[in-house]
Amino acid sequence: MTGNPILDSALVLGGVGLFFGFLIAMANKKFQVWEDPRIDDVEELLPSSNCGACGLPGCRAFAEAVVEGKEKPSGCTVMGPDDIDDVAAYLGVDAGEANKRVARLLCAGGKSEAVQFSTYSGLSTCKAAAAVAGGGKGCNWGCLGLGDCEEVCLLDAIYMNDDELPVVIPDRCTACNDCVVACPKDLFELMPIEQKLIVQCKNLLKGDAAEDLCSVACNACNRCVADSEPGVIEMINNLAVINYEKNDLTSPKAIERCPTNAIVWVEGQQFKESSVELEKKVV
Repeated sequence: MTGNPILDSALVLGGVGLFFGFLIAMANKKFQVWEDPRIDDVEELLPSSNCGACGLPGCRAFAEAVVEGKEKPSGCTVMGPDDIDDVAAYLGVDAGEANKRVARLLCAGGKSEAVQFSTYSGLSTCKAAAAVAGGGKGCNWGCLGLGDCEEVCLLDAIYMNDDELPVVIPDRCTACNDCVVACPKDLFELMPIEQKLIVQCKNLLKGDAAEDLCSVACNACNRCVADSEPGVIEMINNLAVINYEKNDLTSPKAIERCPTNAIVWVEGQQFKESSVELEKKVV
């Protein structure tokens, strides 16, 4: 000791700090977990959107899975083909075949088809309208048409058409799930684009009770069940439900006798408008 209290205290504290620093360094060396440096490089090549469309919690987790061989680069639906090829080339792996998924709206009852019981004039959001007696629409299960889904879509993959229904543009949709979360009626579902048979309704009423509220409601007539391959469609709580595990058995035949067009066969975009109107709204 030096006899100087301040200097002695500094020396003691310094010694204690060096001792514990040594212990921490040794523990770090002993328990350090090695991480493949390629993970950082792959993460840099990813879009950093952390959208979760790949089914994993962010781009870092996806990069780890790709490096470990648990996922193919094509599992990222946000990247374009060239970017996917870059990741595959860097790792020396097969890019894989992307299973394109898109958001589908399970409702076709816009303002021209669905009855409106009252006029909602509050905050112009679906969430707010749903909190006030369901928004005033006759069909309590239907789209409210105020565009919460359009608002949250950062890729401009959704726009509202003249019938006050959201239209999803498949080429822009990355299945990020934002519209699914935003819809207070749970009307959006992410589906592989090859799933072409869709029930555009969630109304649980039957017969005239359903059609009195919406002209395109499923009325539980069972014709689609009879016309499709066995097990493809079943009626649950007065609503046609498609078993997509048998998607290879689905066909347009199932929609031919639907009296309300509640069940449809979709090729590409679900709701169509003229090319002029589409260009005007999305360009």
